[in-house]
Amino acid sequence: MGQFAQSWAAKWFFFFLSGAIAVYVLRGLEILTFFPGFVILGLVLLAIFAGLLAALENLR
Repeated sequence: MGQFAQSWAAKWFFFFLSGAIAVYVLRGLEILTFFPGFVILGLVLLAIFAGLLAALENLR
């Protein structure tokens, strides 16, 4: 991982990505049935945005 994982944007990327995966899996197991689908979409979009920020920050 190295320098990429030490940036603040990369930490947010991994946070949102793991949150999206967790919500997706728990909804599939019907444990979290009260979350609508747009919650997963929102977490994925936040993960993409944070990943782009991390990539741009890493280019500096």
